[in-house]
Amino acid sequence: MSTLVSPTYGRVVIDGIDIKENAIEIRKKIGVISHETYLYHELTAAENLSFFGRMYGTSDLDARINDLLKQVGLGYRKNDRVRTFSRGMKQRLSIARALIHDPPILFLDEPYTGLDQHASATFDRILSGTNAHDKTRILISHDIERGISMCDRAIILTGGQIAHEMSQDEIKDLLQCRAIYEKFVEERK
Repeated sequence: MSTLVSPTYGRVVIDGIDIKENAIEIRKKIGVISHETYLYHELTAAENLSFFGRMYGTSDLDARINDLLKQVGLGYRKNDRVRTFSRGMKQRLSIARALIHDPPILFLDEPYTGLDQHASATFDRILSGTNAHDKTRILISHDIERGISMCDRAIILTGGQIAHEMSQDEIKDLLQCRAIYEKFVEERK
């Protein structure tokens, strides 16, 4: 769906656009956060964001770069080469890279890989700060609890087939049951 590889069969249509026929058009609408950072290690944090921002035609780019670097906690490393960053810092910068053009669709492929607790909390804050009504977020995660807690619709795949699908109401019920159970366990201690 991210257009990084072409489908071997079938069609993928996003926002009415067939990705095989018009991958360039769909790339303007998506941001990808993955365990792979897709950063240029010889460029600085700001240069990476500037490169991607120019590629997407982001307006007021310098202000956007400064804002995103601040949001991901890397403002102080703005002019440092990415090769000097820790794994977690690279992942936080890749979050900023994916958001540079404020895409309406976010693909989140194991986005917590390499993030410590503080960075995970920062990422959660950034995601909750994006207007969920204006964005479609597709999260792929092996952490089912975290994934379910972040969504309003869940699909669990097994072997490429839908094994279970949950509506927003079912998710709320599940989370409420979990909260009641945790409260019960805590009171028993």
